[in-house]
Amino acid sequence: MNKITADIAPDFSALDRDLATLTAGAVGWARTSNAERIAVLADIKDRLLEVSEGWAEMAARRKLIPAGSPLAGEEWISGPYAVMSACNGLMQTLAGMDGKAFLDHLPKRTTANGQLAVRVLPHSIWDRLLLSGVSADVWMEPGVDEAALPAQTASAYDTAPDAREGGVALVLGAGNIASIAPLDVFQKAFGEHKVVILKMNPVNDYLTPFLEAALKPLIDRDALRIVRGGAEVGGYLCTHDLVDEIHITGAAASHDVIVWGPGEEGAKNKAAGTPKLTKPITSELGAVCPTIVVPGNWSRADIRFQAEHLATQKLHNSGFNCVACQMLVLPRSWDQKDDLMQALQKVMREMDARQAYYPGAADRMAGFADHSAKATTFDRGEAPDLVVTSVGEGTSWFTENEVFAPALSTYEIHAADPEAYLIEAIRYANDTLHGTLGANIVIHPRTIRQIGRARFEDIIADLRYGTIAVNAWTGLAFLATACPWGAFPGHTLDDVGSGIGFAHNTFMFDKPERVVVTAPWRPFPRGVLSGQFTLLPRPPWFVTNRRQHVVGRLLTAFQHKPSWLKLPRIFANALRG
Repeated sequence: MNKITADIAPDFSALDRDLATLTAGAVGWARTSNAERIAVLADIKDRLLEVSEGWAEMAARRKLIPAGSPLAGEEWISGPYAVMSACNGLMQTLAGMDGKAFLDHLPKRTTANGQLAVRVLPHSIWDRLLLSGVSADVWMEPGVDEAALPAQTASAYDTAPDAREGGVALVLGAGNIASIAPLDVFQKAFGEHKVVILKMNPVNDYLTPFLEAALKPLIDRDALRIVRGGAEVGGYLCTHDLVDEIHITGAAASHDVIVWGPGEEGAKNKAAGTPKLTKPITSELGAVCPTIVVPGNWSRADIRFQAEHLATQKLHNSGFNCVACQMLVLPRSWDQKDDLMQALQKVMREMDARQAYYPGAADRMAGFADHSAKATTFDRGEAPDLVVTSVGEGTSWFTENEVFAPALSTYEIHAADPEAYLIEAIRYANDTLHGTLGANIVIHPRTIRQIGRARFEDIIADLRYGTIAVNAWTGLAFLATACPWGAFPGHTLDDVGSGIGFAHNTFMFDKPERVVVTAPWRPFPRGVLSGQFTLLPRPPWFVTNRRQHVVGRLLTAFQHKPSWLKLPRIFANALRG
């Protein structure tokens, strides 16, 4: 190597040292007792609380959320709150690991199509109060019945501690949601006994000091190292001999470059079935996620509330979510369709203005508009307009490409009967839209009763997505870390779709197929007046919630140390939201 080359060659010696340290500590971490791991998580909770305010404020500032805006609550709830919640869930599971006793108190049933469903939410009195009316069922893969469930749960813990060998996992962190990277670290460290090198995404590597402080108990045990850098660092780590496996959150294109190689080389390798990377790789990738609006008889208040709900699905985190609604499926002949769309536009126009902070958004939105024969815009004041296009048959670009920006496609189905419409909408989502990460269904409870609850469940069993949200947003399952999070099973390296494997999953199910999360149709107190017995007001994750910044901070403190004395302030602010 000549002097000029030596001067410009990147120095990866620090990465080599980090990997050597992790390799040396891998067996020690794998063999830590459950009691030790519980102590580590308790320590993480204390340290996380200390940095949570700085974390949330920094993230809000870097994402260009206006000063004083309640939207800063997104950074509390999808950041420190979610990580704190995961710590609690893992501690409960580890405490009940002997004989898989933690499974004993989880309600179980057989679904209409014969699968085992395990209810993971609500799981405590706190869930019933703070998420009143919200439920989440994990459907296991066919063949996993109640008798087989213990053997198909936390199987990594079936190996005696002194026989575990561990390994080194590389986690390629996401740049959009702050809790993704630490939750992926937890999956590897606590769910699979691996030590982790976490490479932060350059978009949000400003979080590194906060994560180093919060996760110091893992760092001190040589179970974690956090590094920064761009594609050159990621590429070096992916091919490093000391890295045993990889987890990536991002786009399918990034996954394919890692596995098959870039450009023409990658295309040839993929065609030949000869991956460039042969290490195990798991992934959580994007999708063209649908929201299916089922026709029914809605009140004006219903239309307004569901418009806020749809705005949240699209514009939470300014639209930069892999599970954001990108395809809004509507009933063509529904006489309230235009009312809903007008209400949606009004909600978006009234929201606090926020910018498209994620790199490349302007180009992606321009490309979205260029592919549309008739793009329209929803005015959002000082924020960039939302680009909306109606998609017909044969317009495959919109069904195959995740935009990852404030852009929305609509597709209309001509079927007046709700059941026939829902069946057709599910067929469209399964057969036409890219990816299988999350799908939402907005449906009046009266319409479910009209279809029949068992028949409704049988119909949605055909919807092949990792998370299905009924009158909820699938992002809620992300925040509820007891829910496995990932694509519908069955993807392969050469057809990766929305990814391979599950994360979060604090009950450590080995073979989850999907999560079905359900939320109340109406908020409290309007829901109670209509016979819906829940106490959940406008949810704090709604983009229209005016107290979410306060509620997010209070909920994080509550997760750190639950107390009846903390509930009055939470309820008071929640009702004002």
